[in-house]
Amino acid sequence: MSVVDHVREMAAAGLHSNVRLLSGLLLTMSGNNPELFSPSQKYQLLVYHADSLFHDKEYRNAVSKYTMALQQKKALSKTSKVRPSTGNAASTPQSQCLPSEIEVKYKMAECYTMLKQDKEAIAILDGIPSRQRTPKINMMLANLYKKAGQERSSVTSYKEVLRQCPLALDAILGLLSLSVKGAEVASMTMNVIQSIPNLDWLSVWIKAYAFVHTGDNTRAINTICSLEKKSLLRDNVDILGSLADLYFRAGDNKNAILKFEQAQMLDPYLIKGMDVYGYLLAREGRLEDVENLGCRLFNISDQHAEPWVVSGCHSFYSKRYSRALYLGAKAIQLNSNSVQALLLKGAALRNMGRVQEAIIHFREAIRLAPCRLDCYEGREQKYEDGIALLRNALANQSDCILHRMLGDFLVAVNEYQEAMDQYSIALSLDPNDQKSLEGMQKMEKEESPTDATQEEDVDDMEGSGEEGDLEGSDSEAAQWADQEQWFGMQ
Repeated sequence: MSVVDHVREMAAAGLHSNVRLLSGLLLTMSGNNPELFSPSQKYQLLVYHADSLFHDKEYRNAVSKYTMALQQKKALSKTSKVRPSTGNAASTPQSQCLPSEIEVKYKMAECYTMLKQDKEAIAILDGIPSRQRTPKINMMLANLYKKAGQERSSVTSYKEVLRQCPLALDAILGLLSLSVKGAEVASMTMNVIQSIPNLDWLSVWIKAYAFVHTGDNTRAINTICSLEKKSLLRDNVDILGSLADLYFRAGDNKNAILKFEQAQMLDPYLIKGMDVYGYLLAREGRLEDVENLGCRLFNISDQHAEPWVVSGCHSFYSKRYSRALYLGAKAIQLNSNSVQALLLKGAALRNMGRVQEAIIHFREAIRLAPCRLDCYEGREQKYEDGIALLRNALANQSDCILHRMLGDFLVAVNEYQEAMDQYSIALSLDPNDQKSLEGMQKMEKEESPTDATQEEDVDDMEGSGEEGDLEGSDSEAAQWADQEQWFGMQ
């Protein structure tokens, strides 16, 4: 048993610090005497040393060693081609125990994602032939493509994950988020649903999240409630969290808080969604509960954005805007895609008078979550921004809810004729859309508002900006209640 075999065994046993020390010494010896280890042994030492660096979160150093390992492997392959096998059986076990080159590339891609170098991660994984890509490689590629806006490539990779692993639920959610029809996604899992007992709920689950990603919150809530009531899925934390999120989207904060409370009672270590929960509690003035929630989350992990956001909400609603700004910035550092963190930091900047900086954060929140009302902080400008966003969305797709929402926004800025046109289009797409019908009927019954009424409305809107509320005043929230099914949490 060689010294490299001992390194391999320690690596398999998870003795990373020991591997790092020994492999580092052996690599130095190899550098001083190139004949000391064979090319395959040098390759192994480099990979095991890189793995130990990865474990220690030294990602740049790990990438450097992985790159050296791949160069060594390339040289090893050339040597193997030049010198054909002699038939020596002793060489077979050595070649079988070599670390996988595909796995090395995957680890490199992981390092790049941790370093926020997504382009480099994609380049590494793209270099792996399609037939050699494992499900986890396709999943990482799908997520990276999605983040980069390469939707077609992302869909292809998610579908490949499902082809290999038809119960990969996160891949299913990825496809639904990219507007792949629920029926198409469900068809990819039909064989496994029919062949395994007690999986009949999965088709309903897919249907529910298809509604979620098309913005049909009412049907999404009803469908998920039907899942939650099934005895086998009752008290599932993920389902409760989804329900809480949907109630928040729909503007039903009371039920959102209730479902968040149920979820955290079932799982006291729950982190996902707790930033929204803390925000809702802060809005209700329950600052002591918010403070307790923040402390509990920090005890669980300080490496997630949620505890920083919750503590930031406590500071914000306590009018300590400088501290809220710091906490929001820390949350963004941990998760640059945290909409709640961006809104927190933007609101703190706004209340500190740093409006232009605040706008940058609100714009980023809009980019990440264009369907959230609280991303639109401009008060009077809010309707114009919403109209522009909806027109842009409708340029790519014709959707009943989007046309109805555009109609509602146009009414708010007194564009009555075009509002009527939008309601008509919405009803042509879905004759049963009650809210579009109500909008038309209301316009038909009422005359245009008087100038005095308009001035009163503007005064109300302007007066709502003093409290530093992330979503605006109560009167404004009521005015936008019908939009909340789209302008909710993403």
